[in-house]
Amino acid sequence: MFNRFFRLSSYFSATLVLILLTAIFGVLYWHARDAIHDFGFWHFITDPTWEVGEDDEGGVFGGLIPILGTLFSTGIAMLFAVPLAMGIAVFLTEIAPESFKAPVGIAIELLAAIPSIIYGMWALFYFGPLLQHLFGGQSNSLLTAGLVLGVMVIPFMAAITRDAMNTTPSVLKESAYAMGATRFEVVKDVIFPFARRGIIGSIILALGRAIGETMAVAFVIGGVFRFPDHLMQPTISIPVLLANNFGEAADLELSAMFYLALILFAISFAAISVAKFFFLSKEGR
Repeated sequence: MFNRFFRLSSYFSATLVLILLTAIFGVLYWHARDAIHDFGFWHFITDPTWEVGEDDEGGVFGGLIPILGTLFSTGIAMLFAVPLAMGIAVFLTEIAPESFKAPVGIAIELLAAIPSIIYGMWALFYFGPLLQHLFGGQSNSLLTAGLVLGVMVIPFMAAITRDAMNTTPSVLKESAYAMGATRFEVVKDVIFPFARRGIIGSIILALGRAIGETMAVAFVIGGVFRFPDHLMQPTISIPVLLANNFGEAADLELSAMFYLALILFAISFAAISVAKFFFLSKEGR
């Protein structure tokens, strides 16, 4: 009896996830159908125009700039965060003395617990002006937003990667050292291959958060409908556009925002799916 109940509850939980995923997609598509009908797919994602008409029903809306802003800010974040997170994890598992591992590990977990709005305020008043002083341009910029996203996702990647690396059996590492391998070779040829499932999982989770992050990016990306000529100029991303304009939008503009939300949903789903299938194909070899 208990086994039957456990099996049914497990099936229900798994099915509920699929139902919720389908329901979210359906709601987004239903509210975006007017924009999809008026602008189509290819024209919408290649049009940089976002102009509200004089009446509530008019206007021309294209998603190119917020889509590119989302992709580029996420790309900058991952390029910045992945090497640092891997380095932190390697340091904590293989290099740091035992007395140093605990405080650094706690600090990483505390960084992961900081609300995103705090990161945004810090970047607005301190980090952005510092980048402006170093590179010129404006403090609210694509580069500032990307680096802040990178700082935010580093704790998640570092903590999960550290835990995955700690699962490597000591006998494997000791055998490699006994054969004359250096510490770098042990990390590269023993620890990383053994922990690759956890490492890739940490990157996927960080990617998902970076794509959809709103508040911290809203403080520093600028919210301007233009694609920057260089990294130290402002632009806008899909989450920031939705957060700033959703409450005042109506009719076709509101439908266009739901269309952008649907595209963001598809980008997140595609990025995570590609990463998972690529990883599973590697595992199957």
